[in-house]
Amino acid sequence: MNKEVSFTRGSEKLCQITEKAALRLKEILEQSGRQSGALRISVVGGGCAGLQYEMDIVDGPEAKDILIDSKGVKLIVDPKSALFLSGSILDYSEDLLNQGFVVKNPNAVSHCSCGKSFAI
Repeated sequence: MNKEVSFTRGSEKLCQITEKAALRLKEILEQSGRQSGALRISVVGGGCAGLQYEMDIVDGPEAKDILIDSKGVKLIVDPKSALFLSGSILDYSEDLLNQGFVVKNPNAVSHCSCGKSFAI
């Protein structure tokens, strides 16, 4: 982060992270040489059910983002996505078919059959 940006500090009320997900995120950040980086979680239009998650490793928050420090890692959420994510839990699945980060969202009223998109 070279430039000074105005962001908000958030809490786990917006999005919690499990120990398993935090450990995996730490591993990814170390492997990529970005130990001070963060996981950006966004909600975008798309998928069978209308909304889906996008996740990217980033260096830090952008203007107006919400930064959550939890279990030794950082999550970043933009204000629009925060409306859809409030109360969610970020977990990590090692299931053979769906290995990766999984968002458990209490606001989702339905999911598509593949589990990649949701509706609110």
